[in-house]
Amino acid sequence: MEPGHEATTGITQSRLVFVIADLAGYTALTEAHGGDEAATIVGRYRRLAEDALADGARIVEQVGDQLLIVSADARAAILTADRLRDAVGDEPHFLSVRVGIADGPIVQRDGRYFGSALNLTARLAARAACDEILCTAEVARACGGVDGLTFRDLGEQRFRNVPEPVRVTTVVSERAAQHAPALDPVCWMHLDPITAPARLPFRDKTYYFCSLECARTFAKNPENYDA
Repeated sequence: MEPGHEATTGITQSRLVFVIADLAGYTALTEAHGGDEAATIVGRYRRLAEDALADGARIVEQVGDQLLIVSADARAAILTADRLRDAVGDEPHFLSVRVGIADGPIVQRDGRYFGSALNLTARLAARAACDEILCTAEVARACGGVDGLTFRDLGEQRFRNVPEPVRVTTVVSERAAQHAPALDPVCWMHLDPITAPARLPFRDKTYYFCSLECARTFAKNPENYDA
């Protein structure tokens, strides 16, 4: 099912920039800490996203931890994604965000979006690493320069159900690059290594944990989490 939103009826055509942002490790967090903790994280995530919206950008759908944001302007989309990445990174004991951005012609029918641009945006978000923003080269060019951001060309890449290769750009933030948290291998929460409640050595590496519970889970089967 493609993302959509409830707003209008009938059919309209337009060109928009799509941002899909989700939380890396959301399933692992739910398994480790339960639905209540996951719901709390998602609620906070939604508020952070609302505060991160640049002028002209708006959230049009949320499915679990995945947000669909649209804008008519590439710069607003990039700024929104970067602000959200910074806000999520500043949250203690939180998950990391992954973002995909693409633009293109789109059809709205009965308040839902349809089009290849939306499919590509989802593929970019799925390929992004923790705290990474991936966008098409077209979006990067349309955005222009942004203070504190570097657009790094990753070359042409192929995506499932996208017939032609797509030139992909990663949006690198000077601020985010300076912020390098540790990740709990069990629940995927990012942590400050200095204040992490627990740590364990395994295979010449030190792992950090958000709780003693996650440390105990890791200790039972460390091979399941070592990467």
